[in-house]
Amino acid sequence: MWHVHLSAHWRLGREPDELQDAGPLLALLSAVHATGSLAQAARELGLSYRHAWGLVAQTEARLQQPLVQRGRGQGSSLTAVGQRLVWADQRVSARLQPLLQSLASEVEGELDRTQRRDRAVPRLHASHGFAVERLREHLATRQVPVELRYRNSLEAVAALAQGDCELAGFHVPLGEFETAAAQRFLPWLREGSHQLVQLAVRTQGIFVATGNPLGIRGLPDLRRRGLRFVNRPEGSGTRVLTDLLLQRHGIAPRQVAGYDDTELTHAAVAAYVASGMADVGIGVQTAAARFGLGFIPLLRERYFFALPADPAHQRMLKPIVSVLQSAALRSQVAALPGYEAADTGRLLTIGEAFGA
Repeated sequence: MWHVHLSAHWRLGREPDELQDAGPLLALLSAVHATGSLAQAARELGLSYRHAWGLVAQTEARLQQPLVQRGRGQGSSLTAVGQRLVWADQRVSARLQPLLQSLASEVEGELDRTQRRDRAVPRLHASHGFAVERLREHLATRQVPVELRYRNSLEAVAALAQGDCELAGFHVPLGEFETAAAQRFLPWLREGSHQLVQLAVRTQGIFVATGNPLGIRGLPDLRRRGLRFVNRPEGSGTRVLTDLLLQRHGIAPRQVAGYDDTELTHAAVAAYVASGMADVGIGVQTAAARFGLGFIPLLRERYFFALPADPAHQRMLKPIVSVLQSAALRSQVAALPGYEAADTGRLLTIGEAFGA
């Protein structure tokens, strides 16, 4: 089984011919931002204080910009430029990492097929999410082959119906919006031909800056003049949810500044808000916790994988379903902020999940 890892790589400088590897610097600045201390950041990264300060000083001289301010005692803080570099790095990671993971999985599948022409590798199409990432890690640990491609929920279920994948991830809110949201996906799913396995129940809500300095209380505030929103792309499950919520409150898209500004994942939306480029976004609670944001819960939703119900596909997908039903995965999903895993791995028919 092949393993491929792809990552984004920064090079930084004032002139094109002066670009240098920025990875160590960005890791150090992120640690200073988290700890408030250059000395503590150096210890966490296994660096001497002298080396850490030298790295900062050399970069500041090259860029002609201060990056770290020394405080009294051992305290340190980032300058505005240093903060911008940290937030830019986090946005780059949040935007690109799902795409790079998806590409790496496709390359792994291509390489595996050259060695195992007689054995098909299951294809999983799903929107990027924290529980999906936990599943990917467990499958890799158990050496269960799967070709993972990150795409939005509508694209995933359409790919399943067209025979382009064997597992399709999508999510549907619980409560008043369940029927309307499910209707977006049910045309691609057929009772008797498909079944569902539940991954998690998770909480979606509003991302706001730490401490909620703008006093945002709910969706009606999106009409507020000067408030900047960041959305999810058309076709994503969270975009479906956002549109339903706006309709309930009688809010037209044109009334929301930033409605057409989109980010691909929950983490990317959270990074966008955390960096100050937007005031409000909608996503799962785990993303808010990862970026230290305030979070206003809106509703809970179920995340499913749809899969073929015929015996041949059931045999092919049994190793993946076994991982989904494992206590180890259930424990890790339950540990994610805003996630519930009591029914993780539960198999349902379309009718059992959504009624006739």
